[in-house]
Amino acid sequence: MGQRTDRGGGAGRAGGGVRRVIGVLPALLLSGGVVYDGFTPPPFTGVPFFVAAPLIAAPLFTAPATLLTGVFAVLAVIVSHLLGDPLGGVPELTETVTVATVAAFAVLINQVVRRSGERLASARVIAETAQRAVLPTPAERIGGLRVAARYEAAQADAFIGGDLFAVQDTPQGVRLVVGDVRGKGMGAVEAVAVVIGAFREAAEHETSLEAVAQRLERALAREGTRRDGLDAVEGFTTAVLAEIPRGDGTVRVVNRGHPEPLLLYADGAVGALAPPEPALPLGMGDLAAWPDRAYEVPYPPGATLLFYTDGLTEARDRHGVFYDPAERLEGRVFPEPDSLLDALIEDVRRHTGGGATDDMALLAVARPLSVSEGTHSA
Repeated sequence: MGQRTDRGGGAGRAGGGVRRVIGVLPALLLSGGVVYDGFTPPPFTGVPFFVAAPLIAAPLFTAPATLLTGVFAVLAVIVSHLLGDPLGGVPELTETVTVATVAAFAVLINQVVRRSGERLASARVIAETAQRAVLPTPAERIGGLRVAARYEAAQADAFIGGDLFAVQDTPQGVRLVVGDVRGKGMGAVEAVAVVIGAFREAAEHETSLEAVAQRLERALAREGTRRDGLDAVEGFTTAVLAEIPRGDGTVRVVNRGHPEPLLLYADGAVGALAPPEPALPLGMGDLAAWPDRAYEVPYPPGATLLFYTDGLTEARDRHGVFYDPAERLEGRVFPEPDSLLDALIEDVRRHTGGGATDDMALLAVARPLSVSEGTHSA
């Protein structure tokens, strides 16, 4: 889910060069084995080269190419013996049988790898489809606002996680949620589906943002009764909900234990939307009984709201320094939400050296600049 930016043209070219070298490596090994056998005394043999060639081809080449590599390996050992010692001796026969056996196993390994790869590709397609169904990409324009979202998985080729976002145009204005489910795996995905489903329904029908938060609380409480063990006791979701009414230049926020959103103004200033008082995450309502209270913040034209999960603020560099999005974005101006998220993701990669340890969900919502309305001044 979400778009992944390219990790760099240099890395791509380097990867292509490695693949080309590996592609010719079996041929180089076969040639090297023949040369080694031809220029060394009889006690030395090029069999290790001939054995390695089909084994390297097995996970990388097609079945016919692997079989052909094995045949060439057997022929190479035979030619080497013809040029040196006769084939009738026991050592020479043993070497030939060894290479032939390894070549046969290489073909078998190739088939296993290919089937595993097909299953992995199928699982990846299923994962992508599931994530699109559970966490669809928001439209670029919703209720007159410009929207961009990204989901960056910490593990390469991982698609499903516990971070979530949703944006919806409702009778009360544009409403959104960004959250982070405790845990990983399918249990977290189920909780994401519960939160997103409850939000879609509540955002459309509830008259207040506080009521939306309570609907999510009840939905997670019902989900918790279905679980056993630790999840039934400690399952929770940090979340921030926001409501942007039409035309009044404000945003209302309910924060349930989630990292505070940022407001990026048109002049490059950055402000944090800190809640007046802390609140427990969703799913922990039985530990406290205070009601949700939305707080309101001016949201002027030209400003962009940035919501994120703790994968952003917990990203660390090699010295253990956490990433500070407010500090890194201060003074910078971005023409579109997409360009903001692209720059942010790239900056996090530079900060961590590409070694993020947690998934990261990002949502940017920009109010178009209007000539008739003023902008923030620092």
